Amino acid sequence: MRTATNRTLIALTAATGLSAPGIAAADQQTAYLSGGCFWCVEADFEKVGGVGDVISGFAGGTTPDPTYGASGDHIEAAKVPFDDSEVSYRQIYDMFLRSIDPFDSGGQFCDRGLEYTTAIYVESAAQREAAEAAIAAAEQELGREVVTPVRDFDRFYPVGAYHQDYYKSQDRIAFSSVGLAVPKEVAYERYREGCGRDQRVRQIWGDDAPFVGEAGS
Repeated sequence: MRTATNRTLIALTAATGLSAPGIAAADQQTAYLSGGCFWCVEADFEKVGGVGDVISGFAGGTTPDPTYGASGDHIEAAKVPFDDSEVSYRQIYDMFLRSIDPFDSGGQFCDRGLEYTTAIYVESAAQREAAEAAIAAAEQELGREVVTPVRDFDRFYPVGAYHQDYYKSQDRIAFSSVGLAVPKEVAYERYREGCGRDQRVRQIWGDDAPFVGEAGS
């Protein structure tokens, strides 16, 4: 059973907006996140103030040079660069957990299997501490165990250009499961709605879901 509304997350959600065009090198940090479909993680976090150009790709496995459709034991992931003078690792992790189903160890929403499971990848003890604190807070709020693991970061492999910025691309797809000759942007919106991502996140997190609603998909 959920506890009282998380006021910190609501305030953080209200502060989200278009990402800054650039991040000063001295302030840039990077988070690596697996939250199911990498298009969705990219689309969500590029709405956050202080976050730069999010890159879709793969992480977590040992298969050399993974590609879309041949990712081996890797998981879809996103590289999230951000300005830590505007947003912190802890805030990134808090938002991330509230953008996924943290109870599902078999995939996310309609996407099933290892490739679509969740993870937070960390490169330092401080990042691990922030991630574990975010998970503990989520468990306290929800009253259930969060199955999203915190893993040591090894390497990130960007996916090909076709999949970058998919959610906002006007390039048309000749044939797809969601229509013929539709822009990627439209195909993404139809996919996200059909997959039930926002509905499930809203069911779990309610008003604490930072990317659901008018500012969501």
